[in-house]
Amino acid sequence: MIPTWHRPHTLLPGLLLGLALLAAQAKAELPAPVARVASALGVDHGDISLWVQELNRPEPLAAHLPDTPRTPASTMKLVTTFVALQGLTPAFRWRTEVHALGPVVNGVLEGDLLLRGYGDPYLVSEEFWKLTQAIRQRGLIRINGDLVFDTSYYQLPEESPADFDGRPDRVYNLLPHPLLVNFNAMRFEFEPADGQVRVTTEPVLTNVEVQNRLRVAPGACGGYQRGIALNVLEPPVRDRVMLEGAFPAGCSRYAMTRSVLQPESYAFGLFDKYWRQAGGEIRGGWRSGVLPSPWTAGREDLVAANGDDDAQASVDADTLLHVHHSRSLGEIVRLVNKYSNNVMTRHLELTLGAQRFDPPATPEKGRAATLELLRQYGIDTGGLIIDNPSGLSRTARLSARQLGQLLVAAWDGPYMPEFVSSLALSGLDGTVRNRFRFGPEAGRMHLKTGTLDHVSAIAGYVQTPDNRRFAVVVMVNAPQAHRGPGEEIQNALLSWVFNQPPQ
Repeated sequence: MIPTWHRPHTLLPGLLLGLALLAAQAKAELPAPVARVASALGVDHGDISLWVQELNRPEPLAAHLPDTPRTPASTMKLVTTFVALQGLTPAFRWRTEVHALGPVVNGVLEGDLLLRGYGDPYLVSEEFWKLTQAIRQRGLIRINGDLVFDTSYYQLPEESPADFDGRPDRVYNLLPHPLLVNFNAMRFEFEPADGQVRVTTEPVLTNVEVQNRLRVAPGACGGYQRGIALNVLEPPVRDRVMLEGAFPAGCSRYAMTRSVLQPESYAFGLFDKYWRQAGGEIRGGWRSGVLPSPWTAGREDLVAANGDDDAQASVDADTLLHVHHSRSLGEIVRLVNKYSNNVMTRHLELTLGAQRFDPPATPEKGRAATLELLRQYGIDTGGLIIDNPSGLSRTARLSARQLGQLLVAAWDGPYMPEFVSSLALSGLDGTVRNRFRFGPEAGRMHLKTGTLDHVSAIAGYVQTPDNRRFAVVVMVNAPQAHRGPGEEIQNALLSWVFNQPPQ
């Protein structure tokens, strides 16, 4: 009988299995520099997931708890922007229509002017000014009716901007709206003058009443919101702001940006401002309404997905006065990812759902479209919970492996340049402008950050000095991770990847 140790064919499977297990265990360990930082900060290694994969290589260089679902915070925006680029293309543009609901005679509209929105994510002041100027250039001088807002393109569930953290006036809590103008944002500036606190706003809107009860108090400049309490007086309409508190005399100037009007009221106030600046006049106020011949009346096939003016005009020839087109999606995703804009991200998801499954836009259609496109590009969706596509959620779940797969798919996809250039550059711009600012890593990492209380995450691409590129994901869900430990762990991993020995 031949001894068993002389039978290589019987030993080989067990040996290979043992080696595979050893390799798996090695990969499950945190890289040494990351482990040291985590331990020094008191972060349990089980609260960290990471994935590092060199592009064009089939296996990861490092992986630690890659399949554990984590709260991703704003790294979820990578999912939304990726599928939006694939499903809509970078050339996609949103439209905002202007309809004259009455005859125009000698520059006078005898009726209402209707604005119908399709969810332009970046209808900022400049773009809204262009819209009003274009109407004025059509010869319209006076509107004898109301400004009517048609928001029927979105069909949204009941939701409050206070739902996430009880701060409904913070701009990051803005809810999606098909006619969201200038992010519904108002900037308040405070300055002590002659023993009082002078308050100015930008923009200046005639339909906003600011009740200033602030007083100047002695002391150095400091404290939460510099002692200012800003309250929106709700009933009957969000159009009054109460300012109370003691503003430190040591402050020369302080500013805060808040959302203090309902979107339609804000849009009306800004339209009225720009319209009058252009020499126009509007006799009425504002109200909500739906165009008598809306897109919902069996004519969806005539409205082209990418803003076909001819098709739309053939339907609304009797009312359509002007169509304003947004910036392209390729430009929009840069603003979303570099500066982590929540409401813009939600608009991307809603638009994707409406384009893929027909209007009206709903969150359910958006999530279905997202999952469908992820699977189409070979990305595992098991255990993925989207909830809020911007990542402003406590229930959203995503694994490091899934995010790593997405980064690889985006790199191999047709719109890689648009996706990668949308990410913030280390040490240069966006949310990582202060990371590695004066080191060799500056400008060699394209990254998306994510932060919530007890959550800190980062994902993107790292280019080494010898020009190898890696997809990198780090997710830390641990007590106080957002207060510094998460970022230090991320920086340790990013530096480790950046300093990989040349090959």
